[in-house]
Amino acid sequence: MKKIEFSHKDLSNLQFALTKEILRANISNAYACTTLTSCNTRKYHGLLITPQPKIDNQNHLLLSSLDEVVTVEEQEFNLACHRYRNGVIYPNGHKYLHSYVVDLIPTHIYKVGNAVLLKQMLFQEKKDRLLIKYTLQKSDVNIGLSLRPLLAFRQVHKLTVANDVANRNYQICQQGVSYQLYSKYTPLYIQFSKKVAYEHKPEWYYQFEYIKEKERGYDYLEDLLMMGEFRTELREGESLFVSCGVEEDNPFLISRDFAKETSLRFPISTMEDVLKRAARMFFSRKGTKVDIIAGFPWFGRWGRDTFISLPGLCLAIGDWRMFRMAIDTMLEDFRDGFFPNIGKGDQSAYNSIDAPLWFFWSLQQYAYINNAKREVWENYSKVMGCILDNFSEGASNVRMDSNFLLWQGQEGKALTWMDAIVDGVPVTQRKGYAVEINALWYNAVMFYRELAEDFCDDAATAKWDEFANCFPDNFKSVFWSKSMGYLADCVDGNNKDFSVRPNMIFAASLPYTSLSLKIRQLIVEKVRQELLTPRGLRTLSPTHKDYHAVYAGNQSERDRAYHNGTAWPWLMGAYAEAYLKVYGDEAVDYVEQLYGEFDKILCDYCVGSIAEVYDGNPPYSPGGSISQAWSVAEVYRMKYMTECIKNRKERSL
Repeated sequence: MKKIEFSHKDLSNLQFALTKEILRANISNAYACTTLTSCNTRKYHGLLITPQPKIDNQNHLLLSSLDEVVTVEEQEFNLACHRYRNGVIYPNGHKYLHSYVVDLIPTHIYKVGNAVLLKQMLFQEKKDRLLIKYTLQKSDVNIGLSLRPLLAFRQVHKLTVANDVANRNYQICQQGVSYQLYSKYTPLYIQFSKKVAYEHKPEWYYQFEYIKEKERGYDYLEDLLMMGEFRTELREGESLFVSCGVEEDNPFLISRDFAKETSLRFPISTMEDVLKRAARMFFSRKGTKVDIIAGFPWFGRWGRDTFISLPGLCLAIGDWRMFRMAIDTMLEDFRDGFFPNIGKGDQSAYNSIDAPLWFFWSLQQYAYINNAKREVWENYSKVMGCILDNFSEGASNVRMDSNFLLWQGQEGKALTWMDAIVDGVPVTQRKGYAVEINALWYNAVMFYRELAEDFCDDAATAKWDEFANCFPDNFKSVFWSKSMGYLADCVDGNNKDFSVRPNMIFAASLPYTSLSLKIRQLIVEKVRQELLTPRGLRTLSPTHKDYHAVYAGNQSERDRAYHNGTAWPWLMGAYAEAYLKVYGDEAVDYVEQLYGEFDKILCDYCVGSIAEVYDGNPPYSPGGSISQAWSVAEVYRMKYMTECIKNRKERSL
């Protein structure tokens, strides 16, 4: 891959630069997100976003921006860039941006006259603390550097309005100050590696315009509180380190901590390196508890996404301890055969039929990759058995019928992964026998049965003997159409929905499939012909009357397109797996080409990651969350699958 770098020409063109977003996150679940020019275009953009345990334990934006002003020979140059109401850009600091380079540490390079100023930002891995390093790389004279913090102190989904309630006071701490605009918030500490002058002059700045929120049909104007100004001077070759966090730092150790965090990074030279770095950001750890963040900047933990993402993410980071901790964390909210789709504890929503079935698949991948079937059986067989019993005996909104297939549904709800609802009505309800639910169901039962056989649990094995014998013929009878040459997407009574959707691909991709090789080949070809794009699989064939080519507009418009044509990268993992199983070793080059297509878009939306969704038609514009866990995970797993085949072939020579 090419070096990830943006030139002055790129950065001075706001029509281009404001569409490229950057993200940094750590394992503490603190993160920063903004655009290449540091001009915030979303309410989710800011430099320090962190959970607030005394309020709601949800993410809150504390520090929106830290505006830099450089003084050279008494002339001021404001490096900040903001968009105000009606598209007014002020100041125009982007014109001083010489380049932005992603390597060991992403670096903004500013040029003001003959002066060259470098800005590098990273998070401490285990603390809610952003570290910033300013280095005057080149200058004929000393320069002045002023920093002006703009504060929000609000929940990420909301906006701040100027008010008289906000606490405008500050507290002095070591080589810095702290602010706490509202009670119950953790204070925000801003500290420096050397003594700086501080002038306190709180003032509201009005009507910042977040254009992405406007496009999405949400409130988009915000007021921010500028608290004061820090001033210092830099000489050529000198660096200033800044710590922005929720706990007081030792200013004399900021430079050491920055160097330590830098040593933990690895350089970016390949597409795999980019995906590995992106994968690390989705892990959120508190002690022994690990959550997978479904996507940045607005998603939290989702059960379905967790199980689908975990194998690929752990392959990317090379740490399977995180897999076990994430699984065990999810199990804390396991109830009556179900995992919460969203939420935790009392806030859990158990509205996902497939999350428990993806739990089996996730454990299956772990067991096969790590040769850990015994570990899985000993630690999780009871949970697995509980899920199978609940589903087979008729749990909430799901039942196993006499044909051994799973029926699911609830009026007014969408219980599969195609779960968008508009005006209280599911866009794709899919009540009845859903094809991927039953493919996952068969795979789950057969994997459980495999483990039971391996570890001599004869009763558990025998319990599912009739299922194993009868399910394949019943599945084919219900879903397969010889005349059409593919599977129905959903069947409810006599109503068979043969809309061409990607859900059938799982019947060909999962480790256990009940279909013949010929039928799987026909499925793969149908998907390839009508659903495959370079960015993932479309959720509906373009030939269908309800096809939506573009994912855009307000929430209602986006939700109608979400599963009706929008392309999803995560589905590419199942497609690649099915293709490899159908066509064998000869398919490796083809799958590697599909994988390589994603190299072209790693800078199109979130620099260094893969979006949640893409338009179904060219030019396949990105949408949804800027960095999605299962997108990164499944694309990375594509590479792993081809490498496994290539390594096997090499060993056989």
